[in-house]
Order: sequence, then structure tokens, then C-alpha cells
Amino acid sequence: MSSSEKAINAVFYAETYHPIQAGSIDGTDFLPHDNAVYRAHLCSSASLYDPLGDPNLVGDPYCTLFVACLSHHTTEHTLRKAMRKYGRVKNLRLVRHIVTGASRGYAFVEFETEREMLRAYKDAHHSVIDDCEIIVDYNRQQLMPGWIPRRLGGGLGGKKESGQLRFGGRERPFRAPLRPIPYGDLKRLRIPPPPEGKYMSRHQVPSPPRRERSLEDREEESSHRSRSADRDGQTRKSSPADSRKRRSMDDREERSNRSSVAQGKDYIERTSMERDGCSSISVKREERYHKRKSMDKEDHSHKMGYKDGDEKHSRRRHESGRRE
Repeated sequence: MSSSEKAINAVFYAETYHPIQAGSIDGTDFLPHDNAVYRAHLCSSASLYDPLGDPNLVGDPYCTLFVACLSHHTTEHTLRKAMRKYGRVKNLRLVRHIVTGASRGYAFVEFETEREMLRAYKDAHHSVIDDCEIIVDYNRQQLMPGWIPRRLGGGLGGKKESGQLRFGGRERPFRAPLRPIPYGDLKRLRIPPPPEGKYMSRHQVPSPPRRERSLEDREEESSHRSRSADRDGQTRKSSPADSRKRRSMDDREERSNRSSVAQGKDYIERTSMERDGCSSISVKREERYHKRKSMDKEDHSHKMGYKDGDEKHSRRRHESGRRE
């Protein structure tokens, strides 16, 4: 790729909003080229617009995504279903006309976390909802310094048919200037100059503003990273011999567990067999005892019968002797 082609594909994005710069294709204009830019510049200079004065603004701006180019038939339910692919949707506001109630083609979607919002910011851009290719961006109304909305002549993007294109956004970035940069005029109007030597490729995704973290959060995050790195290092340092030892120890433990379980089963079977043998022996002893007892009773009854017979016989002999 030649140097001229690299210069054509080199772009940069606006970090702060200036109406005159937004109307320039390379960010170097210092005069408004249409009445809308002039009107936006007056609003910005006189501080006639308060971006935080909208009563409909709710939620965390760092977790909120701006969705544009929606179909007028897209409803809140359809948009919520499409955005659930990227994370948990906490709040959704589809902007409608104040009189007719019809959709105006853009919405604000708030996610539960900043990470989910970043995922939707990267993946949902140029996706299709209801046969319309949508555009997503971060919440510039609350996060971009100097922001002026489209209805006051500002904004970003636009259509060629209207002749009021605005540059510096995700869809239409500034091109790297091919002419000398008028630093004096830009400084006089407080317009940030192009970042020479720090241009991006057109295929790179610009990162949205991130929340400033406190010192405690940074320390906690660094300690968490160091702990995870230590754990990873310990797992990586383990040699193949250590892993073999660990596997052999696990195998021994498993075998010992199996043998203890088998011994327990043998003990239970042995004790049950012993109990059955003892019970059978006791039953046999009881049967023998009853049999012996019955035999003793029969012997005693026979003996008593013999004794009674002898007594009767002697009595008879005695009576016969008296008679004689």
C-alpha cells in the first residue's frame, strides 16, 4: 500500500464536540459552511443547550447505548429481544413523537453492566432489525463534552440528500487532512487540531469513554490480576513428573477407597451370616430342650403309674391276710 493510499484510509474521531469542526470533512474548517452549523455554533457559544436538562434521562450513561436508523415499525419488545443477545437489558426508551406517538427511529438501551454495553457497542453495529440496518454508538449526549443535538444544527452523521453531513462520529470519521493545518485559526476558536501521527485505520473500532475508577478499585483490580497470574504461574510451573506423581497418588487413594469399601461389604456379609448361624443354633437348642422336657414328663408319668400300681397290690395283699 502506497503512502497516498494510507493517507486516504487514515481517519480520526472527535473526542469533544465543536459544531464548526463537525461540519468539516477533515476537521480543519474554521468557518461554518451552512446555516445549521452557524445555529449550532451560536447555541454552543451562548450555552443555550443543557445536555443534562432532559427529564427523560435515566440510568447510567456508561452502560447506555444509542441505537439509530430503526424502522418505524420496530417496537420496544422487538428491540429488547434483539439487544438481549448482547447482555441483560435494564432499561429501554424508544423515542416517540410527542403528538402522534410514532417512533422517531432511535432509542436508548441501558444494560446491567458496562461490559455488556461494550459488547453490544462492538457487535450490534450494522446489525439488522426489522429489515433495517441499525447504527449503535455510546451516549454522546451525556458523555461527549460540548454536545449539540441534531435538532439544533449539531449531531453527527446525516444524509447526503440533506446536504448537512456531520463528521467525527463512528459512521463518518474525520479524514486525515491533505492540506496544511491552520493551527492559529483552530486555536482561536478552541477547535482541537487533528492528531498528527496518531491516525487510525477506517476498520478500527473507536473505544467509547470509560468510567474513571478510584484508586481503591485500581488497587483491587491489580491485586486480583496478580493473584490470578500467580495461580497461572503455579499451574504452569508444575512439571510432567509432578503430574505423574499426583496421578499415582490419586490412583492409590482410589484403590484404597475401593478396598475399604470391599472390606466393609465382607464384614457386613460375615456378620449377617454369623447372626443367621447363631439364630439357627439357638432354635435347635430350644427344640432339644422342649423335647427333653416332654420326655422327662412322660418318664415321670410312667413312674407315678408304676408306684400307684404297687401300692394297690400291697393293699390288696394286706387285706387278704387279715381276712385269713
